[in-house]
Amino acid sequence: MIWKPGIVILTTGMLLFGCGYLENTDLQYPMERMEMLLASDTGQQTADLFTKDLCVITGKEESEDFMINAPAAGLFGDDKQEVLFQKNPFEQMYPASITKIMTALVTLKYADLKDRVTVGDEVVITEAGASMCNIRPGDTLTVEQLLYGLMLPSGNDAGNALAIHIAGSVEAFAELMNQEAKKLGATNSHFVNPHGLHNENHYTTVYDLYLIFHEALKYPEFKTIIQTVSYTADYVDSDGNAISQSWANSNRYLTGDRQAPEGVYVIGGKTGTTNAAGYCLILASQDTERHQYIAVILKADSRTNLYDNMTNIIQKIVK
Repeated sequence: MIWKPGIVILTTGMLLFGCGYLENTDLQYPMERMEMLLASDTGQQTADLFTKDLCVITGKEESEDFMINAPAAGLFGDDKQEVLFQKNPFEQMYPASITKIMTALVTLKYADLKDRVTVGDEVVITEAGASMCNIRPGDTLTVEQLLYGLMLPSGNDAGNALAIHIAGSVEAFAELMNQEAKKLGATNSHFVNPHGLHNENHYTTVYDLYLIFHEALKYPEFKTIIQTVSYTADYVDSDGNAISQSWANSNRYLTGDRQAPEGVYVIGGKTGTTNAAGYCLILASQDTERHQYIAVILKADSRTNLYDNMTNIIQKIVK
């Protein structure tokens, strides 16, 4: 791979990033994807995106790493534009509740945190094992409170409430998610709901999750939410009665149940689990010089192995 600094000129003959271009015939951000995007309605937005600083994955896979046994993973030096580790970064996988990163991003872009939302029957979810923040039809909360309910206890009910508030239906909100993902270059993803409950047509990749999370981290409100250990929401029910709920973050690094490697500060992230997706985690971290990193683990076979894999991968930050 050859990096040539200079003025960026976007053409269909080469893929350009940052302040130069990459000459690499085996670049695994496929050229046909770029040409498709440039021909689309979001072409100019895509062109703007790929002149920004992003991590670039080449066709070279990391050598087998027995310390990372999850089937798909990645570690990205976000502000250094370095790919420290990759394993099946373009493999389409089920994201489970990591989906909610995209839901939060769309919400922050299209809604006011102070908006008051009276939720309806969309918050009644009966699927076994669905994580909830336990809001009820007729409850009135702010968008900000719903975001905390979405991200900390991973409330699928909060996800549906936000979808209805912003787009009028879950289906319309999913289409908005897909449009925003496409603008980011996350074209190997497809969303059908705001929460990640299993659907065979709801999928993403390690690299697409990096792109989405990278964008979400630009919002200070998002960073505040994901690094919050616990949050108390005070709101009213359908009869005007005062309700108070406290929600705890499911991230074990933040709760103290797992320790990050020495020299690594965990900002926050999002967990996700379904039978089909396995155990998933996306994490933002910093080193001692405050450089930011994004790490992704998908489909670990247990919660213990999920955090073992994540600890092993973020150790690479300080090695």
